[in-house]
This record gives sequence, C-alpha cells and structure tokens, in this order.
Amino acid sequence: MRTAVISLAAGRHPHLLMQQDGLAHSARAADHYVIVSMADPAIENLTARREPAADVIMLLLKDGRLPLAAARNAGAARALAAGADLLVFLDADCIPGPTLLDGYERVAQDDVLLCGTVAYLPPPPPGGYALDGLADLAPPHAARPAPADGEVLRGGDHQLFWSLSFALTAGTWNRIGGFHETYTGYGGEDTDFASTAAQRDVDLWWVGGAPAYHQHHPTDHPPVQHIDDILRNGALYKERWGNWPMQGWLRAFEARGLVQYVPATDTWCRR
Repeated sequence: MRTAVISLAAGRHPHLLMQQDGLAHSARAADHYVIVSMADPAIENLTARREPAADVIMLLLKDGRLPLAAARNAGAARALAAGADLLVFLDADCIPGPTLLDGYERVAQDDVLLCGTVAYLPPPPPGGYALDGLADLAPPHAARPAPADGEVLRGGDHQLFWSLSFALTAGTWNRIGGFHETYTGYGGEDTDFASTAAQRDVDLWWVGGAPAYHQHHPTDHPPVQHIDDILRNGALYKERWGNWPMQGWLRAFEARGLVQYVPATDTWCRR
C-alpha cells in the first residue's frame, strides 16, 4: 500500500519541522509527504534538504482567508496523481507517533474514515519536545474515544470526527468527493466532510495504535479570533445540512455577549 501524508501549513514553522522529524522517525516511512503551503512561501526552503523529502504545493488565500478545504483537496489530488492508495492527513502542529502510519495502514479499507488518538501536549520543556517521550507527556484527548493499541472501535459518531489526524483509502476519498471548497477560514469544513461521509454510508472507526501529538501553542477558548469565520461557515453548513454546527463555541460566544441567536430565523449573528 502506497501511503501519502498530507499537511497544511501557514506559519507555525517550528511545529511543522517537528512533524517532519516525527515522520523521519516513523517505524513505517511515508511514500509521499505533501505539504500545502497557504500563502507562506518560506515553507519550501524551510523543509528542503530534510527527511522525509517534502513535496510543497503553494496556494493563495481566498478572500483573505485560509483555504483549508481547498488545500486538503489540492494535497489529496497531488498524492493521488502520484499513485497513493492511502491518504493520511495531519495538521501542521501534530507530530505523528512512530506507529501512526502502521496503525492506519493495518486497518485501512474502503468505505471507512479512520481516526487515531490525539494527545494535547503541554508547553515544551527547555530544548523542546523529545520524540521518544511524547507518550509520557499527555493522555489522548478525553473528548474523543481512545482505543488501546490494536483495538478498533467501529460505528463511530461522525459528529466527533476531527481533521487533526485521519486517514482513508483513495477509493473512500473519491466516494466522499473531498472537502466542500466554499468553506474558507476556520471551522465547519471538517464537520461538513464527515456529514457527507455519513450520508454516503462511509463508516467512522477509531483506531488504537495510530497516535498523534498536538504541539502546544497559545489559543483562545472559545476561539474569539475566528468568530466571523465560525458564523459564516456555520451558516453555510446550516444551509447545506439543516442545523448549526459548532454550537458549543456559539453558546460560549453568546455567554460573552459577542453573538446572539435569533429563534425566529434560526440564525446566529454578531451583537
């Protein structure tokens, strides 16, 4: 099975280099490493002359926003054109565990979305993270199933899908049809992708033994810096699927007086 790893990047250069180092120490080497640079021309030189070799695609912003959906589609298209059988998507701030690729490949089959565990790491110690000690720093995120090594939990809830770390065969990618590129900026495109998968009878499996480690970086909870993206993409999802996604964040924004819900029209908007 020819396996491609696809990552999207815009800034976060130290995180991306740690991901590349993690892949270099993988028990199973990636056959193709595709990085989609979103308006960040420095990435090509940054990752050059390092292992594994990176195949960098350059995309521009769309209406001033990161084209996350289009970037995943572009990365998949590049990997499939090179003969990939299995697509593994990793966010740029995620380090693959040494068994991640083996774990996904071992259980991969058509008509299934595969999600491995993700642990959120604390801030790095002086000198940075040690690749061989990541598993000792944090457990898998408690908001998602965390099967043991070698265990697979089938029939997962598609609403829990996340794009930090997931894998699927070329045939499954073609069945789902990729990400809906009308989504731009932060949020919603992965929920839409999972909803399309469910609609097309693609199962969701949680895979033990395919760990990824999310590197620490400052962020807001809730992500107020993305409030306009969340409102816009949430409205698009509601138009396509009939209900609002990301309601936990919307309610948190509401509690801060930043947005309001209008029951008469079933809409969320800025206050």
